[in-house]
Amino acid sequence: MNKVYITDTLTKEKVPLEPIESGIVKMYVCGPTVYNYIHIGNARPMVVFDAFRRFLEFIGYKVVMVQNFTDIDDKIINEAREWGVDWKTVADTFIAEYFHDAHSLGVRAANFHPRTTDFVDDIVNAVQRIIENGYGYVAANGDVYFSVRKLTDYGKLSGKNLDDLRAGARVDVNELKRDPLDFVLWKSAKPGEPTWHSPWCLGRPGWHIECSVMSQKLLGDMFDIHGGGEDLIFPHHEDEIAQSEALTGKPPAKYWMHNGMIIVRGDKMSKSLGNTFLVREAVRKYGKDGVKLFLLSKHYRSPIEFSDEVLEDNSKAAQRVHAALNRFREKYPYPLVPKEDGEMKELVQRFVEALSDDFNTPVALAIIFDVVRELNKAMDNGHDERALKMYHLIKRVFGPVLGIFDTESDRKSPASATSTNFETLIKSLIDMRNEFRKSKQFDFADRIRNVLTESGIKLYDTPEGTKYEIVEKEEK
Repeated sequence: MNKVYITDTLTKEKVPLEPIESGIVKMYVCGPTVYNYIHIGNARPMVVFDAFRRFLEFIGYKVVMVQNFTDIDDKIINEAREWGVDWKTVADTFIAEYFHDAHSLGVRAANFHPRTTDFVDDIVNAVQRIIENGYGYVAANGDVYFSVRKLTDYGKLSGKNLDDLRAGARVDVNELKRDPLDFVLWKSAKPGEPTWHSPWCLGRPGWHIECSVMSQKLLGDMFDIHGGGEDLIFPHHEDEIAQSEALTGKPPAKYWMHNGMIIVRGDKMSKSLGNTFLVREAVRKYGKDGVKLFLLSKHYRSPIEFSDEVLEDNSKAAQRVHAALNRFREKYPYPLVPKEDGEMKELVQRFVEALSDDFNTPVALAIIFDVVRELNKAMDNGHDERALKMYHLIKRVFGPVLGIFDTESDRKSPASATSTNFETLIKSLIDMRNEFRKSKQFDFADRIRNVLTESGIKLYDTPEGTKYEIVEKEEK
């Protein structure tokens, strides 16, 4: 099993992944608050951590993955009021829509998808223990707050200093708190809001406590990897650490992994800023693999600048890969499993080494595109055995590891079309061109070649006859 290195957000260093339990990686990834459709910014942690999980499984680990749904929140309650329905209808609707979008992206379900409201009794018990351990207090109205000053190292994940945080805090109008930095564990209900019983008041959980409780219940007091977007580092994950240490005396996770944000004209993509692009719109316009290449094309910790042009470029790249795979399947409809040789082993090793180095997907993708070029070259030259090896690497090894190229085509376009009528038309035009060439009517032959080229069809005149490749039409 290859040694895997990741950059731990807590230590800010690249460290070897050494699971608590040998051979098993337990991973918790924060999921969405389900009050709306997911956008492409939400999709980045979905795609990144699904691919990371696939990679760990490929090199021999068993992975137990948890991804939660926050199904009670102010945003959900407000949405329900606007719709004129109860909060649960909103949550159920968008959980179902989440799975629809995840499926369209080829993102697998986690082993567990807990909902906050299924763990309210456990949350109440945890809050009570935090109070008993001296880290929480009950306000006059029944709200329960975590006393941040009780932890001398609060801020260690984000690198924030308590005194600097307090100096930079806005004037806090909540007189129920002992300190402006204290955060809520249990919220007393306002009129018309959903409520659950607790020793302090009718109310509902605060946001941060849910992840501490659900991760402990499903993965144990301490698990291997906690993942999510970097916008969750503070305060959400910082507060998770505080709560877990107050409950168990140790942090919830051994390692922290955070993906960078998607940036739109200088701002992160978010529903509150109104600059989102929904996943289903992106998949419809650019194809599943075009979207996933976009999300994996930069190192997971780096920000990605969103633009239609960049997504279109990634869509074209995906189409070129599908064109090569489709061309192979048309030529070899019953591909065999190739005999593994030194070259194949070396390419797989390079691929694994790239992903073992802090999950470097840009390098891994570059290897895939190199293999695609070799596949086309082998088919052009009639090297059937080599073509089979390259096809096998893309389709049976590299693609499944990253969750890409698992269908025969992606996004309807000239570069990915495979219908019988389309193929018949191309072959008819090639035959017509060949007849013109035989009769020395080269002007007409060249016109046909130009039409095909403009349509994304590249011709090759070889000793075995005219061959063609479906490529993406170049933009002028």
